[in-house]
Amino acid sequence: MQIELDTSKTVEQNAAYYFERAKKARKKIEGVKKALARFEIEKQNLISKKDEALKKYEKQAAEKKKEKRTKEWYEKFRWFISSEGFLCIGGRDATTNEIVIKKHMLKEDLVFHTEAPGSPFFVVKTSGKKVGEMTLKETATATAIYSKAWKMGLGSARVYWIKPPQVRKELGLPKGSFMIHGKRNYFEPVLEMAVGITEKGLVMGGPISAVKKNCTDYIELVQGSEKKSDIAKKIKKEIGGKIDDIISVLPAGEFGIKK
Repeated sequence: MQIELDTSKTVEQNAAYYFERAKKARKKIEGVKKALARFEIEKQNLISKKDEALKKYEKQAAEKKKEKRTKEWYEKFRWFISSEGFLCIGGRDATTNEIVIKKHMLKEDLVFHTEAPGSPFFVVKTSGKKVGEMTLKETATATAIYSKAWKMGLGSARVYWIKPPQVRKELGLPKGSFMIHGKRNYFEPVLEMAVGITEKGLVMGGPISAVKKNCTDYIELVQGSEKKSDIAKKIKKEIGGKIDDIISVLPAGEFGIKK
């Protein structure tokens, strides 16, 4: 590095001149270092924000994918899994009552209905296996729960079960109604139920014993004074699940939480 001296100035003046230049250069270097440090902090902040945004996006995408799961065929009906592992399905209205009996009832299944009108037809899908007393009682309870008895505030309802050949569609009967022939086997269950979350994350409603057996978390319900939408919010707070799914497994009427 060459240094040019001003011959019109003394040695001391030339030295002072270069000393000032060196001092200014050091200040500039320090300023550049500070700017670089600031830019590095800003860069790290941007990277952190980018990582957080990516994690948030991935979480939202996973939740959206979960929400878009393919529903099981039986979720369009009333349904529950019995303590003995049998799938039990029932109609939600006249149309689905018709579908349950005409499309999903097989000769080896069992059929449930209440004595009073305004009841779903429930079918135990036996797959040719012997059905135990627990499943019979639970399906009778489910049939009573989802009948008009709950909305009417009745403590119990008379339910019977029969075999598929006893159920016939005859001329003049309205949609969802069938003629029952032959001997009936009766139960008179108490109207209590539970709502729970299965290991697969499905919201299941039905008899307390069946929900306890098949769900990781659950809440027991009785007839009460709270509206369906209000009790659904409390259930969601206690055990999770989507509000719409919870509402879909509740019968018509009002509710209270069993103490």
